[in-house]
Amino acid sequence: MTTIKSLDPRVTRMQIDTERQDPLEPKPELDQFQTFEVFHQAKSGAHHVHVGNVHAPNRELALLLAKEQYGRRGQTVNMWIVNTRDVLTMASEDSDVFATTPDKMYREVAAYMVRNKVEAFKNKQQEGTKE
Repeated sequence: MTTIKSLDPRVTRMQIDTERQDPLEPKPELDQFQTFEVFHQAKSGAHHVHVGNVHAPNRELALLLAKEQYGRRGQTVNMWIVNTRDVLTMASEDSDVFATTPDKMYREVAAYMVRNKVEAFKNKQQEGTKE
């Protein structure tokens, strides 16, 4: 009989047979709670910020648990509770859609070199007053 060798000594001590004949049973329905993402708003008009997640059987209880876990630590005016399965994310292979973002320097103040223009204007004004 060969047993599973694991980096975790607790698993190795269990001496689980590697050639098990009985199939593993799937977990029964509703055995696990759903995961909800929690977003917190510190003051009116501020952005909501992701602060963590909670596990609950439904969204009403998730809101209650989120208020207890994340709403009591600081000032809170609002919370968003979102089921994790409803969060849509991009695959890391699709990151090339943002490749043109650094090329848009015209959106940044530094791209206009205003300081150089202001300094040139001031120098020109000072030369005019010296004469």
